[in-house]
Amino acid sequence: MIWNQSIECMDREGMEALQLRRLQDMVDRIYYNVPFYRRKLQEVGFMPGDVRHLSDLSKLPFTTKQDLRDNYPFGLFAVPMSEVVRVHASSGTTGKPTVVGYTRKDLDTWAETTARCLYMANTSRQDVVQISYGYGLFTGGLGLHGGAERIGASVIPTSSGNTEKQLMLMEDFGTTLLACTPSYALHLAEVREKSGMDRSSFKLRYGVFGAEPWSERMRGQIEEQWQIKAYDIYGLSEVMGPGVANDCDARSGLHVHEDHYYPEIIDPLTEEVLPQGEKGELVFTTFTKEAFPLLRYRTRDISVLHREPCACGRTLARIERLMGRTDDMLIIRGVNVFPSQVESVLLEFGEAAPHYQMVVEREGTLDKLTIEVELSPALFSDTITGLAHTEKLIRDRLDSVLGISASIKLVEPGSTPRFEGKSVRVTDKREI
Repeated sequence: MIWNQSIECMDREGMEALQLRRLQDMVDRIYYNVPFYRRKLQEVGFMPGDVRHLSDLSKLPFTTKQDLRDNYPFGLFAVPMSEVVRVHASSGTTGKPTVVGYTRKDLDTWAETTARCLYMANTSRQDVVQISYGYGLFTGGLGLHGGAERIGASVIPTSSGNTEKQLMLMEDFGTTLLACTPSYALHLAEVREKSGMDRSSFKLRYGVFGAEPWSERMRGQIEEQWQIKAYDIYGLSEVMGPGVANDCDARSGLHVHEDHYYPEIIDPLTEEVLPQGEKGELVFTTFTKEAFPLLRYRTRDISVLHREPCACGRTLARIERLMGRTDDMLIIRGVNVFPSQVESVLLEFGEAAPHYQMVVEREGTLDKLTIEVELSPALFSDTITGLAHTEKLIRDRLDSVLGISASIKLVEPGSTPRFEGKSVRVTDKREI
């Protein structure tokens, strides 16, 4: 059932009773099946059966991205690999990805919640959905694919890139809903205009956009360029993938499917749970995931949580549009990029000093990453041919580790800023 009124419009008392039952079951499962969580729960004095109230969740330990790295690749799985039917992964800080697994039931849950999101965006069986998120280890493409098929829409799995072909298929196949990053939606419109294609020859009516930060101003640009209604979708691979939350026609926040993904807002410094309506770090607990359950996962995303009913009739909790992050992760063209990834690569090259700057700009509608690399005095006095060779080696290695292309600018010794305290490695010049 796509429109699950009994869940999406459930009163708060009923929802909290359901959440408590699912939390109790989830804590028991991870205690018995995941050694990492068993140790963490024992450290705070929790045993199976000790969770009696939903408020007890605030007494339980957090999970961080570092915990996922420390247990790479399958150390946090709660089922044997014989029950894992799919594995996805996202970029890690040192080249090792963050790995997530799914049972058959997990994939069913994922398809259900993603279908709910698409339904909020007015998707039906009559729609032709073009999915221009990347397929493969990235959760975006296959995540939206499962939800669209659950609705019964016709799916065009174009994946990302090859913009001219994307536009040709969009026109020829009569695409009515586009799913991609917001910056790529604008890029498609820009290429359409340059190629002289007539907007009236497209049947596009809706768009579901996410995987990178974007603003209401950018939403307005997309809607104007394509003459569509644009919706915001939120997800992260660790929690499930796309489909954790989506906004509706009321545009008063993104509805979280809190029967599966429980949201909290905490003070990132004190780690105390904040009252409704206060800004802080978004934390998720997955109630129903079998293969890769997460207890109080710190997303590092900054938002605000609301639990009063929405004008659309749904009573699901809502998160406001993301307002930033508490860590140094960048999201560039839908890919997670950490300064530590850049540093680990540069340390492989004796010619490069451990001083660098990452500059992110938006050229037209697409993000551009430039990495300024400070060279050692010995190499900087070398030939132009030698410098070009070094630049190519660094660029090729960074492309491999980051998963996206970056421009490399070699700079002279001592030219990058030095900091007495915490180094500032990133300059983000994008206006989203």
